[in-house]
Amino acid sequence: MSIPMTQPPSLLIVDDDRELGQMLTEYLSGEGFQVSVLRDGAEALERLIEQPHPADLVILDVMLPSLSGFEVLRRLRRNLSVPVIMLTAHGADVDRIVGLELGADDYLAKPFNPRELVARVRAVLRRFSPRDADAPAHPVTIGPLRLDPAIFEVTLSGEAVRLTGTELRLLEVLMRSAGQVQSRESLTERVLGRRLTPYDRSIDTHVSNLRRKLGLGEAGLPEIRSIRGAGYVLIASGDARADARA
Repeated sequence: MSIPMTQPPSLLIVDDDRELGQMLTEYLSGEGFQVSVLRDGAEALERLIEQPHPADLVILDVMLPSLSGFEVLRRLRRNLSVPVIMLTAHGADVDRIVGLELGADDYLAKPFNPRELVARVRAVLRRFSPRDADAPAHPVTIGPLRLDPAIFEVTLSGEAVRLTGTELRLLEVLMRSAGQVQSRESLTERVLGRRLTPYDRSIDTHVSNLRRKLGLGEAGLPEIRSIRGAGYVLIASGDARADARA
C-alpha cells in the first residue's frame, strides 16, 4: 500500500468526544490533511471495510460506543493493513500494549499535544510512502523470507504474509542489517520516527508480533534474537545467507 501523492493524505478520526473531534479536525486540516470524524465503533468498522479507500490513516480511540477501539482494530486487521494510531487513556500501559499486539502502528496517550499527534501521523505515513532516492528499494532475502519494499510485500516460502507498515519497516531494518545488533533506541528512531522514552515497549511488542506472524526462530527460519542490554539482531538460520545488497 502506498499513499497517493496527488492529494493531501486523508485521516479518519474515530472518537466519540465531539469537542476533541472538532478541535482535531480544525488543527489537522490546518496542517494539510483531509479529515473526517466518526463517533461509533461499529459505523467506523463498516466504513473501513466496505469503502475501497476509506482513509490513508485511522486515529482510533479505545473507548467507543457499540464496539471498542480494540474490537474495531481486531476485526479490521483481518481485512486491511491501513495504518492505525490508537488513542489510549493516560497511564494505561496495558491499553498501549494490547493495541500494538492487535496491529496498531503507534499510540498516543490522552491528553496529548496536537503537534505530537501530527508528528506521529507523519511518521506513520512515511512508512507507507514511496522511498527517497537515496534509500535502497530492492528486495532483500534471507533464507525463505523475502521482503520487497517497493510493493510493501513480505513472503515466507512463497506465501504472502500480512504485516502492518510498522512491522514491515522494522523487519526491513533488521533484514538489511542481518548479523548486526540494532539498539532499541536506533530502532525506535528509524522505525517509529521518534526518540525512545522511558517505559516505551513499542519496539519490543512489534518484534513479538513479527516472531508470531512469521514463526521466526523455527527450524529453517531466521531468528530475531534479543541481546540483553543491547537490542535485537536478525540471525540467518543454518546455511541461509542474507541477500542484503547495499
